[in-house]
Amino acid sequence: MKTSLDIQDSLLAEARALAARQGLSLTRVVEQALRLRLDQAAAATPARRAAPVFRDGTGLAPGLDATCTRHWLDADAPVHDTPETR
Repeated sequence: MKTSLDIQDSLLAEARALAARQGLSLTRVVEQALRLRLDQAAAATPARRAAPVFRDGTGLAPGLDATCTRHWLDADAPVHDTPETR
C-alpha cells in the first residue's frame, strides 16, 4: 500500500544511509523499523487477567475476601476456572 508521510529530513537521511549500507530499499527499512516498534509496544502491554472470583462454579475461590478486591489481582491469586479460560 502506498502512503505519504512527513518525516524529519535528518531522520530520512539516516534511513536512506542505512538502507544503502544494508543493500535494502528505503521502504524495507521503514517497514522493519515500524514492525520493531509495534512489536515492542505489544510486548510492553501487560496481559489482561480475569478477576479470580469463582472456581468451578462453586463460589468464591479459596483465600479470597468478598469485601476486599485489592488482593484479587495479586500475581499469585488464582484466576477464573471456567470453560472460556481453559
